Amino acid sequence: MTDLSAFSVTKRWPAAYPDRLQLYSLPTPNGVKASIMLEEIGLPYEPHLVDFGKGDQKTPEFLSLNPYGKIPAILDPDGPGGKALALFESGAILLYLAEKTGKLLSADPIRRYETIQWVFFQIGAMGPMFGQVGFFYKFAGREYEDKRPLHRYRDEARRVLDVLEGRLADRAWVMGDDYTIADVSMLGWVRGLVGFYDAGELVGFHELKHVPAWLERGLARPAVKRGLEIPKRG
Repeated sequence: MTDLSAFSVTKRWPAAYPDRLQLYSLPTPNGVKASIMLEEIGLPYEPHLVDFGKGDQKTPEFLSLNPYGKIPAILDPDGPGGKALALFESGAILLYLAEKTGKLLSADPIRRYETIQWVFFQIGAMGPMFGQVGFFYKFAGREYEDKRPLHRYRDEARRVLDVLEGRLADRAWVMGDDYTIADVSMLGWVRGLVGFYDAGELVGFHELKHVPAWLERGLARPAVKRGLEIPKRG
């Protein structure tokens, strides 16, 4: 049996199946990137809930895995060269899992880098802009009398959606006929914007044609349905 005792994260979240990849996460727009990916590629894994309500992300055990205290993070007992690999940052995890399994990322260099650029678009633009919209529209930002921050992030979120709308004008998925890690990276965030943040009207989501259709296709995938609920909240 694989021994993961050298990783202190396993002291707080013991591995029932240490031979499997260990996922430490929460079903947020960032967290579900990893769980959806794992469900799509069919790699055996064991999920562990990092409960923000209990401050799990601030514990020494979790910080030993990700010093930034964010989810998701993974511990793969069968990493490169057969050595265990601990990894954080959702984009890095998507790339790693795609390359480990040869799934959802083309081996063709041009297609590969085109796909990666859209993953970076999600990480650098979509996630931060949508997250700020959520803060200023749904959460504490509502209390601010100055609405300029909300309007700024609303406009930037619209811009991001317009870019995606243009990309999907003649494509089923971000990369055309191929469903890839680019789609995986974005589905949870677009869903969260119009669902959890309830900001669809604010950003003009229903004025779009191709993004809503893409979201519907994505959410209909069985692996996406499962991944959106993993790990189960306590």
